Amino acid sequence: MCLVLLAHQAVPGQPLVIAANRDEFHRRPTTAMHWWREPRVLAGRDEEAGGTWFAVAPDGAFAAVTNYREPEQRPSGGRSRGELPLLALTESAEDLGAHLRRHGKAYAGFNLLWGRPGAVHYASNRGVPPQPVNPGLHGLSNHLLDTPWPKVSRGLELLAASLPVADPESLCALLADRRPADHGELPDTGLSPEWERRLSPMFIVSPEYGTRATTILLADAEGGVTVLERRFDAEGRCIGETREALSPAAAKG
Repeated sequence: MCLVLLAHQAVPGQPLVIAANRDEFHRRPTTAMHWWREPRVLAGRDEEAGGTWFAVAPDGAFAAVTNYREPEQRPSGGRSRGELPLLALTESAEDLGAHLRRHGKAYAGFNLLWGRPGAVHYASNRGVPPQPVNPGLHGLSNHLLDTPWPKVSRGLELLAASLPVADPESLCALLADRRPADHGELPDTGLSPEWERRLSPMFIVSPEYGTRATTILLADAEGGVTVLERRFDAEGRCIGETREALSPAAAKG
């Protein structure tokens, strides 16, 4: 992912609301969100490295990863960040923490969000060990959690204005904002000013690189979870979607 907006225990009747965009090169091969055989998760697949950017377990637990933007840095090992959401959903908290301590430097810079309604956690291999996320509204892009990049600040403003009633269509519309940031608002991450501005909208449209998918997760008070992935081409046109409704009974079965 490149933008994750999160309402954690902030909406009556909806203990968890997630709205996220995945930005990627259009040439990178990807399989749409589907149920994997092993591990048993609902996720899209990055066919180049084999992992994913956002995954949901049958019981509604989720995990998402974003890159930490640092163009000059290279990982000391060869591990794919796409394996992290899978580990977050299949390992115990203790084993996941041990893995991040032992192998964190083998990944390029990452942010990892994972959890379920009532218990969300965050970690980054850029100085943030696993820790709980406080209830409230949060935003994550390609820096640390709640860093006020323009797309994060704008997204949180729009999310707050859309509450207390959140639904998949309104959240997809929120994430479709294509307005670039003003030059004076742009972060300095080592890219050229032109690229910083090109990457600054919540929804990116360009021939080479752009928003490939929007993912929505809504959890209700009864334990049900609705998941939507909507996919886009290089011109920002919707080319398909996947919807799933998960229930506590189905997860136990």
